[in-house]
Amino acid sequence: MSSFKVLAIPTKVAELVRSTMLSPGYGHPAHREVAKGYGPCRHCLRDFKVGQEERILFTYDPFHELGVQALPGPVFIHAGECARYSENAGFPEDLLARVLTLDVYGEGRQLVAEEHVGKEDLKARVGHFWKMDGVEYIHVRDRSAGCYDLRLERQG
Repeated sequence: MSSFKVLAIPTKVAELVRSTMLSPGYGHPAHREVAKGYGPCRHCLRDFKVGQEERILFTYDPFHELGVQALPGPVFIHAGECARYSENAGFPEDLLARVLTLDVYGEGRQLVAEEHVGKEDLKARVGHFWKMDGVEYIHVRDRSAGCYDLRLERQG
């Protein structure tokens, strides 16, 4: 069993964006296009099939559900319906191919650590951070683009 659960953006957010073509909480217009880059979709956490699948770009605040100061940024989801990534499925395979940034947060969105990791270090580093006092969750970001991918929380 993994020491963490993986939280993709909520289905209600993906459905709202697809139906309104507006960014939730901001009302900015969303943009729909054929995928020009790999992704991932922030709802199913699979990479996009470049040149084949349509995706929607919109502004998203990963701190909204946590009730702390906003930090919006651009994210993509599949334009068509996709299943939300299962919280207990382990780390998404498609994301393991890249270097990631782990932003480790404590109470009130206090950043307590930031580290760049590859797949060989991911599990050990996340386990290390869970042992630190005051760590509440970890945001995973793409190292090269800096975009928010998902949130990790302790299991159980």
